[in-house]
Amino acid sequence: MMSLPFFGLLAGFGCVLAGQRGAALLLWAVSMVVMLVLFRLHVTDALTIVL
Repeated sequence: MMSLPFFGLLAGFGCVLAGQRGAALLLWAVSMVVMLVLFRLHVTDALTIVL
């Protein structure tokens, strides 16, 4: 699941090399949103610590 933003950034870099700036920016923005959603899910996850 955490690899999704990195694959999106890799695809965006491929679009940069292919000269497709709009697609690269779109993939970058989608990757950032996915990373923020995954971060929110990670931060709000309850810890099961027994003290």
